Amino acid sequence: MQQRDRTWRLLTLLLITAAAVVGGGFLIRNLRQYDIADLVSSIMAVSHTDLALAIAWAAASYVCLTGFDFLALRYVGHALPYKTVAFVSFVSLSIGHNVGLAFLSSGAIRLRYYSQAGLSVDEVARVIVFCGATVALGLATLAGIAILAKPDIAAEILDASTTVPFLVAAACLSPPIAYAVAAFAVRQPVRIKNFILVMPNWRIALAQILVGTTNFATVSACLHSAVSAFADISYISVTTVYVIANVAALISHVPGGLGVIEAVVLYLLSGVPLLGGVLVFRFVYFLLPLAVGGSLFALGEILLAGRRARADR
Repeated sequence: MQQRDRTWRLLTLLLITAAAVVGGGFLIRNLRQYDIADLVSSIMAVSHTDLALAIAWAAASYVCLTGFDFLALRYVGHALPYKTVAFVSFVSLSIGHNVGLAFLSSGAIRLRYYSQAGLSVDEVARVIVFCGATVALGLATLAGIAILAKPDIAAEILDASTTVPFLVAAACLSPPIAYAVAAFAVRQPVRIKNFILVMPNWRIALAQILVGTTNFATVSACLHSAVSAFADISYISVTTVYVIANVAALISHVPGGLGVIEAVVLYLLSGVPLLGGVLVFRFVYFLLPLAVGGSLFALGEILLAGRRARADR
């Protein structure tokens, strides 16, 4: 048993190292396109109120993200203390958002901590898949709602007729609705070749959709607070554009969507001087949490190493 534990600890360490090396290379390469002076001047141009609001909305998003793990652990049958869940969620995602390859980077960190809390590798994998599904459900739901709220903005962004946004909204909202219905109707595991799909109960499924949607709504609010200092633009416009930008970032797998979000936002809102606001958003939502999460991760590793050293004496 001890040999197996040592093997998994070594494997997890290798995964974290691989994620750090690969993702760190991407991060360094993409950070070169920004001048620190531009970032600092952009932050200084934002009022204290707008900056405080952006930070508050970013914090609200990371609180929502702890709900992803909280629900996922109940889905797999492990009700860990919330403070443990919050620590693992924040550390893994604050790093994973910036490093990129989130399935590998944040997943490796989750594996490291949750395996120590008694979860098997299979259960941690289910937690990771559940959280990924929550991202997709939240993004799709908010996209559908935003498009229905302002179809004219969506039509302009999509450069399409006025009927297309409603079709797009229906396409976005169909998966979350189907997922909720399936969670209510399907009570037994479904086998798809060698894969067994176990649907969460309907309460967890609805909470999953709600917390996923709320998360993206708070991220959009963070971006809106940041760009409001540079241009008068509505929240729903920012939300619609951000959803599209986030889809592009997820597809690209670039660390933190670095450059992707900026490019999409600036392209879709061409003519509006928003680069400073987007840089502030980058600092508040990605870089600041990375500094805190990375420090917590390093501190946790130091404390863990100390406990192991004492136990081996």
